[in-house]
Amino acid sequence: MNSLAIARNDERISFLRSVPFILAHVVCLGAIWTGARLSDVLVCIGLYYFRMFALTIGYHRYFAHRTFKTSRAFQFVLAFLGTLCTQKGVLWWAGHHRHHHKESDQEADVHSPTIRGFWWSHVGWVLCSKYEGTPTENIRDFARYPELRWLNRFHLLPPIALAVSLYFIGGFSMLIWGFFISTVLLWHGTFTINSLSHVFGNQRYKTTDTSRNNWLLALITCGEGWHNNHHYHQNTANQGWFWWEWDPSYYLLKLMAWLGLVWDLRTPSDAVKYAHLRYGVEERAILCKSSRFFARPSVARVRAAGEKVREAIAAAREKIPVGEPVP
Repeated sequence: MNSLAIARNDERISFLRSVPFILAHVVCLGAIWTGARLSDVLVCIGLYYFRMFALTIGYHRYFAHRTFKTSRAFQFVLAFLGTLCTQKGVLWWAGHHRHHHKESDQEADVHSPTIRGFWWSHVGWVLCSKYEGTPTENIRDFARYPELRWLNRFHLLPPIALAVSLYFIGGFSMLIWGFFISTVLLWHGTFTINSLSHVFGNQRYKTTDTSRNNWLLALITCGEGWHNNHHYHQNTANQGWFWWEWDPSYYLLKLMAWLGLVWDLRTPSDAVKYAHLRYGVEERAILCKSSRFFARPSVARVRAAGEKVREAIAAAREKIPVGEPVP
Protein backbone atom coordinates (compact mmCIF):
# COMPACT_ATOMS: atom_id res chain seq x y z
CA MET A 1 0.00 0.00 0.00
CA ASN A 2 1.51 3.37 -1.04
CA SER A 3 1.72 6.45 1.16
CA LEU A 4 -1.27 8.11 -0.52
CA ALA A 5 -3.49 5.09 0.12
CA ILE A 6 -2.39 4.99 3.76
CA ALA A 7 -3.15 8.71 4.16
CA ARG A 8 -6.60 8.26 2.60
CA ASN A 9 -7.49 5.49 5.05
CA ASP A 10 -7.44 8.18 7.72
CA GLU A 11 -9.52 10.62 5.69
CA ARG A 12 -13.20 10.17 6.37
CA ILE A 13 -15.89 12.82 6.12
CA SER A 14 -17.05 13.66 9.66
CA PHE A 15 -20.82 13.55 10.13
CA LEU A 16 -20.74 16.05 13.00
CA ARG A 17 -18.65 18.52 10.99
CA SER A 18 -20.90 18.07 7.96
CA VAL A 19 -24.20 18.80 9.72
CA PRO A 20 -23.67 22.58 10.19
CA PHE A 21 -22.35 22.85 6.62
CA ILE A 22 -25.38 21.05 5.19
CA LEU A 23 -27.85 22.93 7.40
CA ALA A 24 -26.45 26.28 6.22
CA HIS A 25 -27.33 25.25 2.66
CA VAL A 26 -30.79 24.05 3.69
CA VAL A 27 -31.58 27.28 5.56
CA CYS A 28 -30.98 29.19 2.32
CA LEU A 29 -34.18 27.60 1.01
CA GLY A 30 -36.03 29.69 3.60
CA ALA A 31 -35.86 32.53 1.08
CA ILE A 32 -38.73 30.77 -0.73
CA TRP A 33 -41.02 31.71 2.16
CA THR A 34 -39.49 34.99 3.33
CA GLY A 35 -39.08 36.42 -0.14
CA ALA A 36 -36.42 38.98 -0.94
CA ARG A 37 -36.46 42.71 -0.45
CA LEU A 38 -34.05 44.88 -2.39
CA SER A 39 -32.26 45.69 0.87
CA ASP A 40 -31.80 41.97 1.58
CA VAL A 41 -30.21 41.29 -1.80
CA LEU A 42 -27.96 44.35 -1.53
CA VAL A 43 -26.78 43.27 1.92
CA CYS A 44 -26.17 39.76 0.57
CA ILE A 45 -23.99 41.05 -2.28
CA GLY A 46 -22.31 43.66 -0.11
CA LEU A 47 -21.36 41.20 2.64
CA TYR A 48 -20.16 38.68 0.05
CA TYR A 49 -17.63 41.10 -1.42
CA PHE A 50 -16.78 42.78 1.89
CA ARG A 51 -15.89 39.44 3.44
CA MET A 52 -14.16 38.22 0.27
CA PHE A 53 -11.91 41.28 0.51
CA ALA A 54 -11.26 40.47 4.17
CA LEU A 55 -10.34 36.91 3.23
CA THR A 56 -8.09 37.73 0.28
CA ILE A 57 -6.30 40.67 1.89
CA GLY A 58 -6.18 39.43 5.48
CA TYR A 59 -6.20 35.64 5.64
CA HIS A 60 -4.44 35.07 2.33
CA ARG A 61 -2.13 37.90 1.30
CA TYR A 62 -1.13 38.96 4.80
CA PHE A 63 -1.28 36.02 7.20
CA ALA A 64 -0.50 33.22 4.73
CA HIS A 65 2.10 35.08 2.63
CA ARG A 66 3.12 38.26 4.48
CA THR A 67 3.06 40.30 1.26
CA PHE A 68 2.85 43.61 3.16
CA LYS A 69 3.35 45.01 6.63
CA THR A 70 0.96 46.57 9.11
CA SER A 71 0.60 47.39 12.79
CA ARG A 72 -0.28 44.86 15.45
CA ALA A 73 -3.62 46.57 16.03
CA PHE A 74 -4.64 46.52 12.37
CA GLN A 75 -3.32 42.98 12.12
CA PHE A 76 -5.99 41.99 14.64
CA VAL A 77 -8.62 43.92 12.67
CA LEU A 78 -7.70 41.98 9.52
CA ALA A 79 -7.93 38.70 11.43
CA PHE A 80 -11.30 39.64 12.96
CA LEU A 81 -12.81 40.65 9.61
CA GLY A 82 -11.54 37.45 8.00
CA THR A 83 -13.17 35.42 10.76
CA LEU A 84 -16.56 36.82 9.67
CA CYS A 85 -16.24 34.61 6.58
CA THR A 86 -16.99 31.53 8.72
CA GLN A 87 -13.96 29.68 7.35
CA LYS A 88 -12.47 28.84 10.74
CA GLY A 89 -9.69 30.71 12.50
CA VAL A 90 -6.96 32.76 10.94
CA LEU A 91 -4.13 30.50 12.12
CA TRP A 92 -5.94 27.39 10.89
CA TRP A 93 -6.64 28.91 7.46
CA ALA A 94 -3.19 30.43 6.87
CA GLY A 95 -1.37 27.39 8.25
CA HIS A 96 -3.14 24.99 5.89
CA HIS A 97 -2.64 27.35 2.97
CA ARG A 98 1.10 27.50 3.54
CA HIS A 99 1.17 23.71 3.52
CA HIS A 100 -0.68 23.74 0.19
CA HIS A 101 2.02 25.90 -1.38
CA LYS A 102 4.77 23.75 0.06
CA GLU A 103 3.25 20.52 -1.32
CA SER A 104 1.23 21.88 -4.25
CA ASP A 105 -0.17 19.06 -6.41
CA GLN A 106 1.97 16.50 -4.58
CA GLU A 107 0.67 13.56 -2.56
CA ALA A 108 0.83 15.56 0.67
CA ASP A 109 -1.26 18.43 -0.72
CA VAL A 110 -4.50 18.35 1.28
CA HIS A 111 -6.64 19.89 -1.47
CA SER A 112 -5.20 19.12 -4.89
CA PRO A 113 -7.85 18.41 -7.56
CA THR A 114 -5.30 16.63 -9.75
CA ILE A 115 -4.42 14.21 -6.93
CA ARG A 116 -7.65 13.97 -4.92
CA GLY A 117 -10.37 14.99 -7.40
CA PHE A 118 -12.90 17.84 -7.51
CA TRP A 119 -15.10 16.96 -4.51
CA TRP A 120 -12.24 16.46 -2.08
CA SER A 121 -10.37 19.60 -3.14
CA HIS A 122 -13.51 21.72 -3.14
CA VAL A 123 -14.94 20.86 0.25
CA GLY A 124 -14.23 17.27 1.31
CA TRP A 125 -11.00 18.01 3.14
CA VAL A 126 -12.72 20.78 5.14
CA LEU A 127 -15.27 18.29 6.45
CA CYS A 128 -12.62 15.75 7.43
CA SER A 129 -11.71 15.44 11.13
CA LYS A 130 -8.09 14.80 10.22
CA TYR A 131 -7.57 18.45 9.29
CA GLU A 132 -9.67 19.97 12.06
CA GLY A 133 -6.67 21.02 14.12
CA THR A 134 -4.56 24.11 13.52
CA PRO A 135 -1.15 23.28 11.95
CA THR A 136 0.72 25.56 14.34
CA GLU A 137 4.09 24.42 13.02
CA ASN A 138 3.31 26.18 9.72
CA ILE A 139 2.26 29.49 11.26
CA ARG A 140 4.58 30.03 14.25
CA ASP A 141 5.28 33.64 13.26
CA PHE A 142 1.68 34.65 13.96
CA ALA A 143 0.86 32.00 16.56
CA ARG A 144 3.06 33.90 19.02
CA TYR A 145 0.37 36.60 19.35
CA PRO A 146 -2.08 35.70 22.16
CA GLU A 147 -4.92 37.75 20.63
CA LEU A 148 -4.66 35.78 17.39
CA ARG A 149 -4.61 32.47 19.27
CA TRP A 150 -7.74 33.57 21.16
CA LEU A 151 -9.52 34.58 17.95
CA ASN A 152 -8.48 31.35 16.27
CA ARG A 153 -9.93 29.36 19.18
CA PHE A 154 -13.23 31.26 19.33
CA HIS A 155 -13.59 31.80 15.58
CA LEU A 156 -17.36 31.21 15.65
CA LEU A 157 -18.12 34.23 17.86
CA PRO A 158 -17.73 36.96 15.16
CA PRO A 159 -19.97 35.25 12.53
CA ILE A 160 -22.59 34.45 15.18
CA ALA A 161 -22.57 38.10 16.23
CA LEU A 162 -22.96 39.11 12.57
CA ALA A 163 -25.92 36.77 12.11
CA VAL A 164 -27.67 38.03 15.25
CA SER A 165 -27.10 41.64 14.20
CA LEU A 166 -28.63 41.02 10.77
CA TYR A 167 -31.69 39.44 12.36
CA PHE A 168 -32.31 42.46 14.61
CA ILE A 169 -31.73 44.85 11.71
CA GLY A 170 -33.90 43.19 9.07
CA GLY A 171 -35.62 40.11 10.48
CA PHE A 172 -35.53 36.56 9.11
CA SER A 173 -35.37 37.73 5.52
CA MET A 174 -32.17 39.68 6.03
CA LEU A 175 -30.75 36.89 8.20
CA ILE A 176 -31.26 34.36 5.41
CA TRP A 177 -30.03 36.57 2.57
CA GLY A 178 -27.44 38.63 4.39
CA PHE A 179 -25.85 35.79 6.32
CA PHE A 180 -26.74 32.30 5.09
CA ILE A 181 -26.99 32.83 1.33
CA SER A 182 -24.09 35.26 1.34
CA THR A 183 -21.95 32.86 3.40
CA VAL A 184 -22.72 29.81 1.26
CA LEU A 185 -21.84 31.77 -1.89
CA LEU A 186 -18.68 32.96 -0.16
CA TRP A 187 -17.71 29.40 0.75
CA HIS A 188 -18.04 28.08 -2.76
CA GLY A 189 -16.50 31.18 -4.31
CA THR A 190 -13.42 30.66 -2.13
CA PHE A 191 -13.32 26.90 -2.69
CA THR A 192 -13.17 27.33 -6.47
CA ILE A 193 -9.56 28.47 -6.11
CA ASN A 194 -8.74 25.04 -4.70
CA SER A 195 -10.88 22.97 -7.06
CA LEU A 196 -10.99 24.88 -10.36
CA SER A 197 -7.92 27.12 -10.63
CA HIS A 198 -5.71 24.05 -11.02
CA VAL A 199 -7.93 22.71 -13.82
CA PHE A 200 -9.30 25.56 -15.98
CA GLY A 201 -7.35 28.51 -17.37
CA ASN A 202 -3.98 29.22 -18.91
CA GLN A 203 -0.44 28.83 -17.63
CA ARG A 204 1.82 31.77 -18.41
CA TYR A 205 4.62 30.59 -16.14
CA LYS A 206 6.26 27.20 -15.73
CA THR A 207 5.66 25.94 -12.20
CA THR A 208 5.93 22.55 -10.53
CA ASP A 209 2.13 22.34 -10.24
CA THR A 210 -0.97 22.79 -12.41
CA SER A 211 -1.90 26.31 -11.24
CA ARG A 212 -3.70 28.38 -13.88
CA ASN A 213 -4.89 31.94 -14.47
CA ASN A 214 -8.65 32.28 -14.81
CA TRP A 215 -10.31 35.68 -15.36
CA LEU A 216 -13.76 34.45 -14.29
CA LEU A 217 -12.47 33.20 -10.95
CA ALA A 218 -10.67 36.52 -10.53
CA LEU A 219 -14.05 38.29 -10.81
CA ILE A 220 -15.63 35.97 -8.26
CA THR A 221 -12.76 36.17 -5.77
CA CYS A 222 -11.64 39.81 -6.04
CA GLY A 223 -8.42 38.98 -7.89
CA GLU A 224 -7.46 35.54 -6.60
CA GLY A 225 -8.07 33.91 -9.97
CA TRP A 226 -4.61 34.82 -11.29
CA HIS A 227 -3.42 31.63 -9.64
CA ASN A 228 -0.56 30.76 -11.95
CA ASN A 229 0.95 34.20 -11.27
CA HIS A 230 0.54 33.56 -7.56
CA HIS A 231 2.10 30.11 -7.56
CA TYR A 232 5.00 31.29 -9.67
CA HIS A 233 5.86 34.04 -7.17
CA GLN A 234 3.63 33.78 -4.11
CA ASN A 235 5.00 36.66 -2.03
CA THR A 236 3.44 39.56 -3.94
CA ALA A 237 0.61 41.77 -2.71
CA ASN A 238 -0.83 41.86 -6.22
CA GLN A 239 -1.85 38.72 -8.06
CA GLY A 240 -2.90 40.46 -11.23
CA TRP A 241 0.46 41.59 -12.63
CA PHE A 242 -0.66 43.30 -15.83
CA TRP A 243 -3.15 46.12 -16.37
CA TRP A 244 -5.79 43.81 -17.85
CA GLU A 245 -5.68 41.42 -14.89
CA TRP A 246 -8.48 42.58 -12.60
CA ASP A 247 -7.28 42.59 -8.99
CA PRO A 248 -9.52 44.78 -6.79
CA SER A 249 -7.94 43.39 -3.60
CA TYR A 250 -4.66 44.99 -4.61
CA TYR A 251 -6.41 48.25 -5.51
CA LEU A 252 -7.87 48.32 -2.01
CA LEU A 253 -4.43 47.57 -0.56
CA LYS A 254 -3.04 50.55 -2.46
CA LEU A 255 -5.74 52.74 -0.91
CA MET A 256 -4.98 51.36 2.54
CA ALA A 257 -1.28 52.07 1.98
CA TRP A 258 -2.13 55.65 1.01
CA LEU A 259 -4.09 55.95 4.30
CA GLY A 260 -1.13 54.57 6.25
CA LEU A 261 -2.88 51.41 7.42
CA VAL A 262 -0.43 49.11 5.60
CA TRP A 263 2.97 49.60 4.01
CA ASP A 264 5.81 47.89 2.14
CA LEU A 265 3.56 46.20 -0.41
CA ARG A 266 5.60 43.63 -2.31
CA THR A 267 5.19 43.55 -6.08
CA PRO A 268 6.94 41.46 -8.74
CA SER A 269 9.95 42.91 -10.54
CA ASP A 270 10.03 43.13 -14.33
CA ALA A 271 12.45 40.19 -14.30
CA VAL A 272 9.73 38.10 -12.62
CA LYS A 273 6.79 39.40 -14.66
CA TYR A 274 8.47 38.90 -18.03
CA ALA A 275 10.44 35.77 -17.20
CA HIS A 276 8.09 33.68 -19.36
CA LEU A 277 9.57 35.40 -22.43
CA ARG A 278 12.88 33.75 -21.67
CA TYR A 279 11.39 30.32 -22.10
CA GLY A 280 11.30 30.73 -25.89
CA VAL A 281 7.65 31.69 -26.28
CA GLU A 282 7.25 32.03 -30.02
CA GLU A 283 5.73 35.15 -31.53
CA ARG A 284 3.58 32.98 -33.75
CA ALA A 285 1.87 31.39 -30.74
CA ILE A 286 1.26 34.80 -29.18
CA LEU A 287 -0.07 36.09 -32.49
CA CYS A 288 -2.51 33.17 -32.67
CA LYS A 289 -3.84 34.09 -29.25
CA SER A 290 -4.08 37.75 -30.24
CA SER A 291 -6.02 36.92 -33.40
CA ARG A 292 -8.80 35.34 -31.31
CA PHE A 293 -9.99 38.79 -30.41
CA PHE A 294 -11.00 39.38 -34.03
CA ALA A 295 -14.13 37.79 -35.38
CA ARG A 296 -12.82 37.72 -38.95
CA PRO A 297 -9.27 39.07 -38.96
CA SER A 298 -8.03 40.35 -42.27
CA VAL A 299 -4.44 39.70 -43.33
CA ALA A 300 -3.57 43.36 -42.76
CA ARG A 301 -5.07 43.36 -39.25
CA VAL A 302 -3.26 40.16 -38.30
CA ARG A 303 0.02 41.56 -39.59
CA ALA A 304 -0.56 44.79 -37.66
CA ALA A 305 -1.34 42.79 -34.51
CA GLY A 306 1.80 40.75 -35.05
CA GLU A 307 3.93 43.86 -35.33
CA LYS A 308 2.53 45.17 -32.05
CA VAL A 309 3.25 41.85 -30.38
CA ARG A 310 6.85 41.86 -31.62
CA GLU A 311 7.32 45.43 -30.38
CA ALA A 312 5.88 44.49 -26.98
CA ILE A 313 8.19 41.49 -26.69
CA ALA A 314 11.24 43.55 -27.64
CA ALA A 315 10.36 46.22 -25.08
CA ALA A 316 9.75 43.59 -22.39
CA ARG A 317 13.07 41.89 -23.02
CA GLU A 318 14.90 45.17 -22.65
CA LYS A 319 13.51 45.49 -19.14
CA ILE A 320 15.04 42.21 -18.00
CA PRO A 321 18.55 42.69 -16.57
CA VAL A 322 21.10 40.87 -18.66
CA GLY A 323 22.73 37.95 -16.89
CA GLU A 324 20.21 37.83 -14.02
CA PRO A 325 18.96 34.28 -13.47
CA VAL A 326 15.32 33.49 -13.92
CA PRO A 327 13.60 33.35 -10.48
